[in-house]
Amino acid sequence: MNVAVIGAQWGDEGKGKIVDLLTPHFQVVARYQGGHNAGHTVLAGGTRFVLHLIPSGILHPGIRCVIGNGVVVDPDALFQEIETLAEYGIEVDDRLVISDKAHLILPYHRDLDLLNEARRGDRKIGTTSRGIGPAYEDKVGRRGIRVGDLFEATSLAEQVRENVHARNRLVGDSALEWRPLVEHLLAHGERMRPWVTDVSVFLAEAMKRGERIMFEGAQGTLLDIDHGTYPYVTSSNSTVGGACTGLGVPPRAVTGVLGVAKAYTTRVGGGPLPTELTGPMAERLRETGQEYGASTGRPRRCGWYDAVTVRYSVRVNGLDSLALTKLDVLDGLPQILVCTAYKCGDQVLTEFPGDIRVLSTCRPIYETLPGWSRPTRGIRRFEELPAEAQAYVRRLEELSGVPVGIVSTGSEREDTVFREGSIVGSWLEA
Repeated sequence: MNVAVIGAQWGDEGKGKIVDLLTPHFQVVARYQGGHNAGHTVLAGGTRFVLHLIPSGILHPGIRCVIGNGVVVDPDALFQEIETLAEYGIEVDDRLVISDKAHLILPYHRDLDLLNEARRGDRKIGTTSRGIGPAYEDKVGRRGIRVGDLFEATSLAEQVRENVHARNRLVGDSALEWRPLVEHLLAHGERMRPWVTDVSVFLAEAMKRGERIMFEGAQGTLLDIDHGTYPYVTSSNSTVGGACTGLGVPPRAVTGVLGVAKAYTTRVGGGPLPTELTGPMAERLRETGQEYGASTGRPRRCGWYDAVTVRYSVRVNGLDSLALTKLDVLDGLPQILVCTAYKCGDQVLTEFPGDIRVLSTCRPIYETLPGWSRPTRGIRRFEELPAEAQAYVRRLEELSGVPVGIVSTGSEREDTVFREGSIVGSWLEA
């Protein structure tokens, strides 16, 4: 059984906790897209870990963690993350595997990212300005530099020189020297060499041995470059198809798909958010849920649960089940609203519109559900949740069109409900 864990909203759904929680049932955790703009937060033993590039399974001994060809890798960020983990006694050793085909984020990509955002003016995407987009642009433009290129000094120097000269023509206020960058990269290559391999072959051999793989996505479905709220999206395929292209595995290798969704909705950066709240309720969700970016610290925009977007994620990804996170953030609210459809002009839409010009005119149609006063935080059995909280979960299942197999009731690993009889249970028992 190989399971893909996918964000079912606009990212920040709590995938880090879910991947970490399920990791003991797998032998390999493989990240397939994005870069160090991801911030997967795991709270284990009272220690808060924020993982940006290395898969969330690294916190468990013996688990091999893969960075696929679909990921863009900033070597400096990678080594900083490795060193931070080492401070907590977590060594990557021979457990880390990096694709020789993964593209590199280099200093000029960060410069170009800042330049691109500045040029957009009022239409800023709200990127993390870490060079992710320009690195993917170079990849698609066939001028990117890959991990495997670090071991060929002559061709690496030629590629870096050409790209740096192009950067210097665009960024007029400063010049970047290419020779020191080449030396820096060659040193990085020697350090990375033990971890670099053909990830497609590595995973195929693992599957032949009967090992179980968890495919870890970053960001969320509504940020997918093809299926998200374009152009306010990330630069990669964060939907389940990205697992195949980003790791070199066939579609049949993905035998289960778990979507992760918050019990409400958040978004960082620009673009439409139909259920967005302002005022005291927005602040209440933000502060209670600590809705600040794990990578950037930026406050997240908050809104009620949007069943239209989650239904869309179910369809695009073929979700088998949902993991519902942060239910405890809603504790104490007298009533809770859920978006069931959109009103766009004279039309009522139950399907997510692909054109953001249409989406920007849509207003949510809400259903009101009773809240609960008894705390859910830390509860680990579904039957022990307040009756209203149980009813809320069941209603989200009906509206979203997929069963909820996991309910998170707090930040710690143990603050989790596994629903009896769910498909998730069968995955873990297989």
